[in-house]
Amino acid sequence: MTDEDSSTTIGVVVPRSRLRTTLRRRLGRVRESLPAIVQIVVAATAAYAFAHAVLGHPVPLLAATVTVSSLGLVRDARPWRVAETVAGMLVGIMLAELVLMIAGAGWWQIGLAMLVTLLVARFLSPQPGFALAAVVQSLIALVLVTGVPFVRLIDGAVGGAAALLVTALIPRTLRRTELRDADELFDAFDVATATIVRALRRGDRARADRGLERARALQTYVDAWSGSLESGQEVARISPFLRRQRTELDRHARVRAAMDLATRNLRVVARRAAYLCADGQPRAVSADLLGEIERGAGLVRDALDDVAMEPAARAALAALAARLDPAAILPDGNIGELNLISAMRPLTVDLLVATGMPSAEAQALLPRV
Repeated sequence: MTDEDSSTTIGVVVPRSRLRTTLRRRLGRVRESLPAIVQIVVAATAAYAFAHAVLGHPVPLLAATVTVSSLGLVRDARPWRVAETVAGMLVGIMLAELVLMIAGAGWWQIGLAMLVTLLVARFLSPQPGFALAAVVQSLIALVLVTGVPFVRLIDGAVGGAAALLVTALIPRTLRRTELRDADELFDAFDVATATIVRALRRGDRARADRGLERARALQTYVDAWSGSLESGQEVARISPFLRRQRTELDRHARVRAAMDLATRNLRVVARRAAYLCADGQPRAVSADLLGEIERGAGLVRDALDDVAMEPAARAALAALAARLDPAAILPDGNIGELNLISAMRPLTVDLLVATGMPSAEAQALLPRV
């Protein structure tokens, strides 16, 4: 290995290609987190400055810590989740204030406050994060003892208000994240479908099993897209800067719901294909039909970015749906082959719904069986 191909890091020789890949991944992580970082810095600074300069609090640390903790660096910064976290923190601070008033400050008072806070928080919310947020802020409030009762609660409320305000005024790049999650779902859907197509074309049971595994793994991508899309919709409802995106996000929600059903029906197709491929016989007709469905899903994906593509995707899938008569396609097919084509019917309907066609209208296109 030459000097150009490797680099020494702490006595270990590491290929330069790996270093470049690691560097790109880390820079990508920083770039993706920039909107959240800007949110946190602006909100925490503003909350601290307001509590200090306007309210006259000498060290309003809780104004900043509540802001930072409630926003966080996670992608899903929905307003209700931020509000829930803020509520948990304020509960913790309030209980700490009550313990200080009744029992004073000290080591055993810290234990008492933690116990009370965790019990109350678990009673109020089933979310573990709610209780943890409450107890952490309770501890901070007990350590930052001041002579004025409930001043720390006011600081926490200022921090929570700042967090909610910047969620609307400085929204994160939710649309970019949502589109990326959608692309990842369509990529995975395409790979799973293509694997099943090749398995049917060759009568390859091992490949069919891989296609089934990939189809089963699609739910992870559906869930990721659901999270980022719902987050974007909720922020768009309160942000004056994202109002123009509401219609587009609602259209994406319709596509996402249809693709959720499509992935479930693809799993049914995959199971039946795996069963058929056990005999090692190629099934070109079924492979061709599923290949058309795969291409139709690709058109749905194109229409997600460009709504003008929806009519073309709808027309292609409608033409396919009108032909999906198992008995007409395979008049001499066995029950397993006919069932496989039958399983493609609801999958095609799901993709038609993703193009904007009502479900009843899409089902009416299918031949009677």
